[in-house]
Amino acid sequence: MLNETLTQHFGMTKDPFDRAIETTELFEFAAFKELEARLHYLIDRQGMGLVTGEVGAGKTSAVRRVLHSLHPGTHKAIYLVPSSLSIRDLYSSLAVALGLEPLSNRVKLVAQIRTEIERLVYAKKLRPVVAIDEVQLLRTEILDEIRILTNFDMDSTNLVTILLIGQTEFRRKMAFSAHEAFSQRLLIRYHLDGIKRSEVPDYITHQLHRAGVHIPLFTDGAIDALFQASKGMLRPLNLLCSHALLAASLERKPQATADHVHIAVSETT
Repeated sequence: MLNETLTQHFGMTKDPFDRAIETTELFEFAAFKELEARLHYLIDRQGMGLVTGEVGAGKTSAVRRVLHSLHPGTHKAIYLVPSSLSIRDLYSSLAVALGLEPLSNRVKLVAQIRTEIERLVYAKKLRPVVAIDEVQLLRTEILDEIRILTNFDMDSTNLVTILLIGQTEFRRKMAFSAHEAFSQRLLIRYHLDGIKRSEVPDYITHQLHRAGVHIPLFTDGAIDALFQASKGMLRPLNLLCSHALLAASLERKPQATADHVHIAVSETT
């Protein structure tokens, strides 16, 4: 719930830096736009791709936006976050997302999933797109299973787009020889670095407009401090903005300053 102090002091209609945001309202910073373009390329080619980034960089938001943009009459979009580290649970989650009742036998379950994918492609004329988040938690054998799952007609045909989303450590993991076969299957790899310092003012303005605020609420010094503290990662940037505005409102100030950002940093770290 939006703090009443902020509502009364700044005249906001909602929390401008809330994590709950519609994909259509996301701010399109440069790296975000580039990632979206690469994802559409991947989906058009029906390949396997990898998106990495630090926690809070905005990679999941970008993927959500692309998945939501796909027409349900042409694509079957699926977003998965593994509930455990077992391949059985991953397959079961995928089967449920495909509208299936997962079979108990793992071999039969894989066949069930592959049959449904073929049905979607050939009978329904739909192109399946499966996004799997938090892949840095998955073991090597699970990654191999994902690669095998995409093999149709002895590797001659790609029927499903697989998009893997993970933290920076996963990109380093892919450099090991144990993952060479998996790595060679990746059509795209993109590392999302976050927002640039030059984009922060426009980002903040965009977020404030969503909440009905059309005047600047952060000084230039505050914006510098916000970027330095967040390193351009959207999640910590949003959190710091909220806390800095709260600190400013408690002092009845019209804008948040660098001092208010420093207070926000002390409260959130």
